[in-house]
Amino acid sequence: MAGDRYRIGDVTRLTGLSADTLRYYEKIGLLPKVARNASGVRIYDEQDLSRLRFIQRAQRMNFSLEEIGMLLKMRENPRHARDEVRQLTAHKLAEVERSLEELTLLRNELTLLLNLCRGSEDGCPIIEGIEDEVDAKTGNK
Repeated sequence: MAGDRYRIGDVTRLTGLSADTLRYYEKIGLLPKVARNASGVRIYDEQDLSRLRFIQRAQRMNFSLEEIGMLLKMRENPRHARDEVRQLTAHKLAEVERSLEELTLLRNELTLLLNLCRGSEDGCPIIEGIEDEVDAKTGNK
């Protein structure tokens, strides 16, 4: 690797992203047009790596690629985008809270089914519990 210039293979090793993902990010505009050398090989710089790490971190925070695109635009002028970033993040937090509620309900239901299964001598309370849920949704019994 030469200083702050990296070929696509270098970037894949440094970030864990595939070459296809890097090309896709460039295609959809998450990465600006990447510089190329005389033979057309993509050459990434430290700024590109910083942007890719930002994208990866935002993905781990469950932001969609569209939302990440918005965050990247806001990143260029964070002082003026503070309210927008706060609003987007508050929306993401509300989604996470809803997911946590759903997961908590699921955990409680699975725990109950496991406990019922331990004390059951006939049938399978887990299968019956899933069937009861399906029947409740379809209206069949």
